[in-house]
Amino acid sequence: MVKPFIPQLVYVEPQALDYALGRELVNKFEAMGIEIRQTTSHNQIRNLPGENHFQKYRIAKSTLVVGLRKTLKFDTSKPSAEYAIPLATGCMGHCHYCYLQTTMGSKPYIRTYVNVDEIFDAAEEYMKERAPETTRFEASCTSDIVGIDHLTHSLKKAIEFFGKSEYGKLRFVTKFAHVDHLLDAKHNGKTRFRFSVNDDYIIKYFEPGTSRLDDRIEAAVKVAEAEYPLGFIVAPIYLHEGWKTGYKEMFEKLEASLPTFAKKDLTFEMIQHRFTKPAKRVIQENYPMTKLELDESKRKYKWGKYGIGKYVYTNEEQEEIKDTVGGYIHQYFPEAKIEYFT
Repeated sequence: MVKPFIPQLVYVEPQALDYALGRELVNKFEAMGIEIRQTTSHNQIRNLPGENHFQKYRIAKSTLVVGLRKTLKFDTSKPSAEYAIPLATGCMGHCHYCYLQTTMGSKPYIRTYVNVDEIFDAAEEYMKERAPETTRFEASCTSDIVGIDHLTHSLKKAIEFFGKSEYGKLRFVTKFAHVDHLLDAKHNGKTRFRFSVNDDYIIKYFEPGTSRLDDRIEAAVKVAEAEYPLGFIVAPIYLHEGWKTGYKEMFEKLEASLPTFAKKDLTFEMIQHRFTKPAKRVIQENYPMTKLELDESKRKYKWGKYGIGKYVYTNEEQEEIKDTVGGYIHQYFPEAKIEYFT
C-alpha cells in the first residue's frame, strides 16, 4: 500500500498566512517537524536542494508549496467539463508518460492554494453566466488532487460547496486510494468521483509512487458505498505484449469487486497513449531507464490546435483499442456509459 503523501520540504508564500488554511497547514507541518522555508512566489522556487537534475527533480516531487491562486480566470476543460477549477498544481506520482511532465517543466513541485473561498466565488460567477444550464468543473487538470487532500481538505470543501450549488457539478480523477476523509462529505450526488485504472503491467512499470490497482478498486468500492456517482478513466491505453489479456483481467477484477448498485450509473473514459517531441525529451531526462515506447516512426502524427502535434497510435491500432477495451466495458458493465475515446 502506498503511504499517504507527506512532503519532505515546505515553502510558504507570506500572504498564505492571511488565510485560515495557510496558517493551519503551517502549524500542521511545524508539528510534524518538516522544514519550512519562505518564498516570495509559488512560481519562483529557485533554491531546491540536490546535486544534479535527477536529484533536484525527485526532491521537487516531494516538495509542497503553500500559496495563493492569483489568476481566478479558469481554463476551459474538455472533454470532461466546461472549466478546470484550480485547487492545486503538480503531483507526487512518478508516472513516466504524464503530460504534466512538460506543462510543469522546470517546476515539478506541488502547489496547493489556500484562497479556496476566492476560488469558489469565481466558480459561482461562471455558474451564474451559464445558468440555468449545469456547469461542470474538473478539479484534476493540473494535479492529482486526492493525493494531497488528506493534508489540505480543499477538495472536501469543494465537494461540499458544489453539493450546495444549484447549477454546479464537480469531477476529478485520481490514482490514489487515500479517500477515507472524503466519504462523509455532503456531496448530494453533485460530484463524480473517478479513478484512473490500468492493467498491472502499466501500473508496475510506468506508474511508480501511485496506489496499486487493487487499492484503487477497494477505494472505488468505498466511494460507491458513500453514494458518489462513480467513473473510471482507462488511461493511457498502451499497447504492450499481452495487452488484451492485461486489460481483460483488469475489467474482470473491477466487475467482481464493485457492488451491483454501483454498476448502474458508471462512466468510462478511454484515452490512448500519446506523446509530443518535447514530452519525449523530458521523460527521457527524468526517467532515463523507462521502458516506455517512444518511437515516432511507429506512430501517427496528429496536429495539435496550438501547433504542437502529438504522436498517437495508427488508425488500425486505434480501432483495435476501441473494439477491445470498448468491448470489455460493454461485456462487463453493460449499463455503463462510455463518454469518449481520444
